[in-house]
Amino acid sequence: MSAILVLILRLLLALTLYFFFGWALFTIWRELRAQSLLVSTQRIPPIMINWINQNGETINQQFNSPEIIIGRDPSCELPVNDEMVSARHARLSYHNNQWWIEDLQSTNGTFLNEERVYTATVLIDGDELHCGKLFFQIKFSVKPSESV
Repeated sequence: MSAILVLILRLLLALTLYFFFGWALFTIWRELRAQSLLVSTQRIPPIMINWINQNGETINQQFNSPEIIIGRDPSCELPVNDEMVSARHARLSYHNNQWWIEDLQSTNGTFLNEERVYTATVLIDGDELHCGKLFFQIKFSVKPSESV
């Protein structure tokens, strides 16, 4: 009689353990699904960058991508023609619901509002970037008439 009782207790323990693992996996799957839906519906706010090129022309460019590289390299999202700017000079990236500026170990440095950028720094509307001889003004509130 005691052998049957031990067998039943072992089966109940095994079933309880499988139920617990199944519940844990279901909870993880549900949280991952909720997080992926949140990430997929998160909209990156457009950023407008105003700057004056070497010819004296004012250029207004709007970006909707989560990362913008400024540099002389033609593969950069914002290619510039200035010998004082490195090939890959600075990165603007959107994460944690904010735009950030980061210097990519450029030779002449990146300046935000006349202060050198050493670590990733949060951008706010109206900030001015200085890369080489070029000045960039950052705008977040883009009106439909301003879009390029």
